[in-house]
Amino acid sequence: MTTARGRNTRSRQPARRKARATRDFWGGAIEADDADEELIRPVSEPTALIRSLGSPPLPGNAANAAEHYFAVVYERAAGLAVALAAAADMLDLDDANEAEVEAERS
Repeated sequence: MTTARGRNTRSRQPARRKARATRDFWGGAIEADDADEELIRPVSEPTALIRSLGSPPLPGNAANAAEHYFAVVYERAAGLAVALAAAADMLDLDDANEAEVEAERS
């Protein structure tokens, strides 16, 4: 039997590729002693920064509705951040309690 032109009758082995140096996607591990843990302080008004920018430039009542929905999202995100910080034992309750005491005095 004859083989078709251009075909090699020997079985071909897959081409070998050079091994690349692997890197971790998230970087190296951080030692517990080297990590500076910052505690999370809950805020009383999570929408303060966004409200300081003014209302969104939308026509009609859409600006009022957008402000409301933005505020709901920011408050929810702040609440989830506090919950995650509490679960990770990174919640700073000392400053929150001091702020509440000062607010009650005023």
